[in-house]
Parts: sequence; C-alpha cells; structure tokens
Amino acid sequence: MDRRKFIQNSSAVTASFFIAKDLFAIDKGPVYGHNNMKYTLDTKWGNLDSMKFPVKDCHEMVQDKKGRIILLTNETKNNILIYNTSGKLLDAWGHDFPGGHGLTLSNENGTEYLYITDTDKHQVYKTTMDGKIVLTIDVPLEAGIYKNAKEFVPTEVAVHANGDFFIADGYGAQYILHYGNDGKLKGHFGGRGQGDEYLDNAHGIVVDTRYEKPSLLVTDRTRNCFKRYSMEGKLQEIISLPGACVCRPVIKNDHLYAAVLRSPNLDKEGSGFVTILDKNNKVVSNIGGTEPIYKDGKLQTMSQAEKILFHPHDVCVDNDENLYVAQWASGKVYPYKFKRV
Repeated sequence: MDRRKFIQNSSAVTASFFIAKDLFAIDKGPVYGHNNMKYTLDTKWGNLDSMKFPVKDCHEMVQDKKGRIILLTNETKNNILIYNTSGKLLDAWGHDFPGGHGLTLSNENGTEYLYITDTDKHQVYKTTMDGKIVLTIDVPLEAGIYKNAKEFVPTEVAVHANGDFFIADGYGAQYILHYGNDGKLKGHFGGRGQGDEYLDNAHGIVVDTRYEKPSLLVTDRTRNCFKRYSMEGKLQEIISLPGACVCRPVIKNDHLYAAVLRSPNLDKEGSGFVTILDKNNKVVSNIGGTEPIYKDGKLQTMSQAEKILFHPHDVCVDNDENLYVAQWASGKVYPYKFKRV
C-alpha cells in the first residue's frame, strides 16, 4: 500500500472512531457545563414513591464514608432519605425537623455524625447516622446578641478538624457562632451590617482546607459572593460572583462548588444553576448557566442559560466527582444526578 492510500485509510478509521464517539455521547444525552467540568443529566435518579417517601423542599445532601448519599428534606414523614449512588433507597428516618435546612457531616476519630439545622424550631442538632440526637444547640442568649429564640434562625454548620463547629445564622441575625466540641459558645463574628466584614443572607459555611492554613468560607448570598474569614473571624477575601445568588460553598479536592438559587438576583424565580470554581477561586464551569467570562481579570455577570434547574439549593460531589443537586420550592422534585464526562 502506498503512503497516500495508507493515510486515506487511516483517516477514514479515525473519522469513524470520532463519529462513533460523538454518537455515544449523544446517546447519553446533552452535555452541560464548560471547559473540563462537563456533565450529563439524570432527572430521575432520586425518584421514589411519593406516597411512601415524600419530599417537600430538598435542602442539602452529603456522602458518608460508606459512599451513601444522604438527603435532608423538611418533610417530617421522612426527614432523611439515604440512597446509594445508583439512586436506590437504602434507609429513611426522621420526623422531628419541620424546618430541616442544613446538613453537615463530621468525622470524629472515625465515627461520623450529622449536624442538622432547623429554621422552624430555631435549633441545631447533632445526631448519629441513624438519627439519635446527641447534642442540641438553642439560641445563644449568653452571647448578648439575641433577645429571644425567634431571632436565631440557623441555616448551616461547618466542623473544624479539632471538633469545634461554626453555626451560620443565615436567616436570623447573620452572625457566625463559634462553639467548642463540648457545645459551649466560644465567640461570634459577622452580623448584619453594611461593611465588607458584615453579612447579609449568610446562608452557608464550610471549613476550606485547600490551602496551607484552614479558613472559613461564608455565603453572602444577597451580595453575590463568598467571604473568607480566618478561623478567628477576621475577613481575608471576598470572592465576587456577580449574578449568582449562591447557597452553601462545597469543597471537593481543589474545586469549590455551589448551587445558585436564583440569578441574577433573588427576585427572579426559577433562574438557578450550579457554579464551579478552581483552586484559584476562578469560575471554570456553570451547569445550566452562562459561560464564565473574565474581562480584565473581572468576572462578568452570570445568569441561567438553560432551563434544567429551577431553584437548586445544594450540590453534593461524590467520590467519582459526579454531582447530586437538591432543589428548594421546585415542585417537590427529588434530587438530580449530573454524571461527570
């Protein structure tokens, strides 16, 4: 075979391979996202018999060391639904959290616990993995910043490696409250105000361990940003996300993920998407949102581009870097799964 015929035959084989590859991708459905963070969507992954296992608002999700995906809903027939990664229901429990909102997993010397915030009961609970309450946090009147329990509306908890934990009062007075692992208050920072160090809709919080020193990332949803504080509560950085009304920050490996409840502001219903940032806190992908564009180093305003999500409230990233998205006020839909491609 001469060189020309060899090249022609090789090109035909290569073209066939790529055509087959493209058809395979098409068979899997549309691909969402940008750059190297792209996903296919399965809207039926978490569907259950709604008569037996109903949901109201699907608020937050975590993955435990067994690989199980745990969902918190404010439906008291079953506040906790536990799935495997294929969407099979493994367990259900919980009838006492009518305002179940925040769900955080902690690991204490190999034993896992859940922290649940309840915005209706104005309390935070630490539970075993099967639902036994081992600690209850009420309004911290001793801090001198609350007059009554109704002013305390906790939305999220972050747990430090030393066992200390931080409560975000995201629907209340906007403080971040620092507790020791014994459940005793150690301090607070933030609060409602106009300066950068203050917060407005401090919806979520996480301990960010991606850098040399751990820090606290806190949601400032109304102002479309995350704020980084030292573990002592000193403001260090503002991560501006114009157009994105973000929920809690979620760390997995070097990336930062967040559900965007609405865009470009909280007034626009049904306008959510998911955003992903790299280790430098630069947006690299928006799932269901506009392509992230930077001009002169400044991120341009983002918004919903595809109607695949209504009001996403949280993102859970599994060990294979697939995503599970829980939604608030979205027609009582079960979680969606986005498979990494």
